[in-house]
Amino acid sequence: MINPKDLLPLTQELTLLFAEDHNELRLSTSEVLKNFFKEVVSVENGLLALEEYREREAKNKAFDIVLTDIQMPKLNGVDLIKKIYTIKNTQKIIVLSAHDDANYLLPLINLGIAQFIKKPIDFQELLQVLLNVAKEKEAMGKDKSSEKSIYLDTHSYFQRDTLALMQENKPLYLTKYEILFLKILTANTSKIFTMEEIVQDFKAMNESIDSQNIRKLVSKLRKKLPENSIESIYGVGYKILALHS
Repeated sequence: MINPKDLLPLTQELTLLFAEDHNELRLSTSEVLKNFFKEVVSVENGLLALEEYREREAKNKAFDIVLTDIQMPKLNGVDLIKKIYTIKNTQKIIVLSAHDDANYLLPLINLGIAQFIKKPIDFQELLQVLLNVAKEKEAMGKDKSSEKSIYLDTHSYFQRDTLALMQENKPLYLTKYEILFLKILTANTSKIFTMEEIVQDFKAMNESIDSQNIRKLVSKLRKKLPENSIESIYGVGYKILALHS
């Protein structure tokens, strides 16, 4: 469970742009966000969001984080994200995803989106995703994937050179498939790996696995890893949540 006090030190100097066409949800979520961010600008459609973003960018005061719904009037979330990335391709963007938005998820992943929040919004999930993105922001774009050790918390890390999971500087037993799964996910700590990609990566290593067995593998592996080390994106795949410091 995320403690709000853990989030505030990372976000209190950040600004956030929030685009959501549902008035009640936008207002209630904005009130929550204002407790954590230096400034929250909320708008009711993608076109207004793009105008706000362009105006800030022109003043060299770009938003630190953009939180956007997918289905909005005038300019939908997918097109908004495409236009933002033409302005700043390193922009941190979080997407609100309803159940009927499933067809948009893979195109958004291909655009580079790595963080999603399911509707209806769960407060703990919102805090977790904001914490993940704030840590990435604090890391200032450092590529942790190139490092030999991927830290999952301050006492646990996966060594990519030896393929060993270390806890308190002692190796923890992993099965062959658990090792290969961590090898895949830690190859890029900012990426969501789809089920199809994971299956293909196993195949490239001369191993066979299907979606059902991937889920079983993740369930068992989570018992060995620090809490919240593997993020599940419903209907898409998995992402490792590395510790950025």
